Amino acid sequence: MEHTVTCKFGGSSLANAGQLEKVRSIIEDDPNRRYVVVSAPGRDDGDCDKITDHLLNIATEGIHFREQRKDTSPKQSYDSVVGTFTRLIDQSGIDGSDLLSDLKKDLNTTLSTDKRIDFIASRGEHYHAKLICRFFQKKGMHARVMMPEDIGFVVSDDFSNARVLPEAYDNLKELKSLDGITIIPGFYGVTREGDVAVFSRGGSDLTGGEVAYAINAAVYENWTDTDGVYQVDPQLVRDARVIPRLTYKEIRLLSSKGFDVFHFDAMINCKKRNIPINIRNTNNPTAPGTLIVSERVPEETAVGIARRDNVAYIYLAKDGLGEVIGATKDVLDILEKHAVKTYHYPTDKDDLAVLVDQNDLISNANIIREEIEHSLKPDVLEMIYNLSILSPVGLGMKHNPGILARAAAALMDEKISIEIVDQGPGQISFHFGIQGYFADAALQTLYKSLIENGYPMT
Repeated sequence: MEHTVTCKFGGSSLANAGQLEKVRSIIEDDPNRRYVVVSAPGRDDGDCDKITDHLLNIATEGIHFREQRKDTSPKQSYDSVVGTFTRLIDQSGIDGSDLLSDLKKDLNTTLSTDKRIDFIASRGEHYHAKLICRFFQKKGMHARVMMPEDIGFVVSDDFSNARVLPEAYDNLKELKSLDGITIIPGFYGVTREGDVAVFSRGGSDLTGGEVAYAINAAVYENWTDTDGVYQVDPQLVRDARVIPRLTYKEIRLLSSKGFDVFHFDAMINCKKRNIPINIRNTNNPTAPGTLIVSERVPEETAVGIARRDNVAYIYLAKDGLGEVIGATKDVLDILEKHAVKTYHYPTDKDDLAVLVDQNDLISNANIIREEIEHSLKPDVLEMIYNLSILSPVGLGMKHNPGILARAAAALMDEKISIEIVDQGPGQISFHFGIQGYFADAALQTLYKSLIENGYPMT
């Protein structure tokens, strides 16, 4: 296999000309880094909102930020987007007047609603790729930009949640025939009809993974602003260390349980071809980062602890409820109808609980309560708010059946109550629901018990 490397750089890695220079140096440092996927520009001027959020606010005529109770008008978002690209063009010293002109035209598109939202949302990556290519060329690099529409990156017409279609991979293989450095915007593809459709948020990771899979890259490097995947949030546990190696399974569990690390769909095809994923730090390029691989021999029990805040749970009780065929499905169907994201749903003979996204639930709580009562007629129906879910993960847990009990005992010693307990069927993760007020202390306790003290393999 040719030792080619696909690199994806996140927005924080590309927030200003200084960051662009770091990226240029990283690419030039290894001639195998030939395929570069880029995100939209990161925040660099005091703006607390991401450029993609501003683009969505423009596309929805202000609805996007109003739903978040933010007082930012479409005009303010427009000025922020244009201002960001103007600043980057000026800082990088390229001729970008045509890019700004085309960007302004695109932001005023007359496309219909779904197509308009995805088209405008993709413009951050689209124009950033063009800008970066010109910056590289100005520095004497042999670089070209290839848009999804140019390379046949074909996706479904599920706007805002597009899926890569099979023919895209044959088309992307043709990238291997190109010499030099190929820059590709992340986050979006084109439908068979030629419309722009974006992936879910964080979709630039997905673009990078799909390009790596199609060209059968030797490694997929995902460059961000941290040294790798930490055992726990280092802002909460100062001594937390970078995890040197994880399996695809472990990182998927960590990503899906609240680790803001990686779009876990991005690794599905990499796993099929055993393409390692290396999470690296643009600001510390000599650090080895975290390597995600198919298999590893665990030297520890828990490798990391994920945390998800703003969780609520719906609790139902009725004699024999857990034995009613379809009871859990009925509840999940109601929640799906009201677009409430669900996480876990432990059951027993006479009761069941569903853990959900609290923000999704609050606005629909009354109608959801009415529909559940009408459908299942429970004796008890409660909605409990302000939970955090703490999820230790690690391959070694499967061989240590006492670890859950030890973790619970550690929390008990600190007088921290556990509201919900659930264990994954693969036995390499479990989940504690803790009142949010105690979440920081609970995380630190679990870290000390399961990781810092080196809970031994048996």
